[in-house]
Amino acid sequence: MNAAEVNTDKLVTDLKRIVSDSELLLHDSKDVAGEKAHEMRVRLTEAMESAKRACHRLEEKAIEGAKAADRTIREHPYQSIGVAFGLGLLIGVLVTRK
Repeated sequence: MNAAEVNTDKLVTDLKRIVSDSELLLHDSKDVAGEKAHEMRVRLTEAMESAKRACHRLEEKAIEGAKAADRTIREHPYQSIGVAFGLGLLIGVLVTRK
């Protein structure tokens, strides 16, 4: 997994956690009366829907990226092995360097 995939996975996880916490907050605050409370619930609901859409788009992009990488590796297996070997060699040299 590269850094972008790790960051995407972390972002998706964080968004899911925020949505879950927000839904719990909405549920717990349903008995609170008043215009401010109602306005807060409406805004929070809109923000949650936006976060859900963003999370869904990120998941779709991550899946598309993984499929594209898989296609590229399957179409060019020897070049992929060569690139992986070269990167491994380069990283090995840089790590063992004093």
